[in-house]
Amino acid sequence: MSLDPVQVMKVQDPMPSTCPSASNGDSQASWDDSKDIHENEDSTKKPKSPKPENAVTIAVSSRVLFRTEKEQKVFEQKGIEEYLRYQVEHENEPFAPGPAFPFVKALEAVNSRLRELYPDSEELFDIVLVTYNHAHVGIRLINTINYHNLFIERFCMTGGSSPIGYLKAWHTNLYLSADAEKVREALVEGIAAATMFMSEKQIEVSETQLRVAFDGDAVLFSDESERIFKAHGLDKFFEHERENENRLLDHGPLKGFLEVLGKLQKKFYAKGHRLDCPIRTYLVTARSAASSGIRALKTLRAWGLEMDEALFLAGAPKGPMLEKIRPHIYFDDQMFHVEGAAEMGAIAAHVPYGIAQKYPHIKSTNAGK
Repeated sequence: MSLDPVQVMKVQDPMPSTCPSASNGDSQASWDDSKDIHENEDSTKKPKSPKPENAVTIAVSSRVLFRTEKEQKVFEQKGIEEYLRYQVEHENEPFAPGPAFPFVKALEAVNSRLRELYPDSEELFDIVLVTYNHAHVGIRLINTINYHNLFIERFCMTGGSSPIGYLKAWHTNLYLSADAEKVREALVEGIAAATMFMSEKQIEVSETQLRVAFDGDAVLFSDESERIFKAHGLDKFFEHERENENRLLDHGPLKGFLEVLGKLQKKFYAKGHRLDCPIRTYLVTARSAASSGIRALKTLRAWGLEMDEALFLAGAPKGPMLEKIRPHIYFDDQMFHVEGAAEMGAIAAHVPYGIAQKYPHIKSTNAGK
């Protein structure tokens, strides 16, 4: 499977509908269908948003939080004016959930647990909806957020301008988008970021525990070891790792996000919830445990980061393992791993960072990654 970064992934089984009455551009569901529900919700006091400097800020584009394929086609085929007219005409039709939707719901579930344990703390996930849309489209987005009972109070509607400067102002810890170019721009600015895709097959994920899986090289770590493999081959890679097993790997683009997850995990541990912590992290790497795994584990330990589970696959496919983990999101720098995850129904995001972006995948190896 070969994909353009903003192309919809095609796999065999259709994605189960998380919200049958919501629209992905084909149905005619109405906001009025849930009027009674939201009238009751209005009477419930919503929690306050934390200050950005205290929160773990997750910026999510509207194109990955919701399904907007039909609207995107209107824009591409008929232009901006017809696109805005279409959005206004359909503003009472909520969008269906997109690939980032389960992740955002899991973030909110963690927040609920944190508020129970630390009622006055602002160390929470804060979700910012980022969109290139004109403000006219905001009404449909707000209607959709209310329809799905999401707690998203911060919007960034840029009217076609780049959102990267705003992401820095929000102290963004992670940016998820369908726009691969903007993701690369964010990474250059030091913001953890990844490109997400719409898969037509999606496995069910936990509603009570946030599960986040990471690749190693060029995601949590730098691409130093991957460069050795690309330039000199597998034997030199193993030799390099043995010689440098006591020298820490440099950080990669997603290290900071793992750090903030670990910080929140420790808040649960402090209240006696290590075994039932609502955040669980995974390292899923093609590194071999005996020949190249020690350096990765020593680096994580030196950073003071705990990984709940570590899977060293020695070049075996990652998809079957991710199908068992059922992560809300898996980060990898190589598209063939993202595609392999999607084929199994796992939610994966591409981190376009490092030397692997310049070279095609060489199969039948058990090098880094």
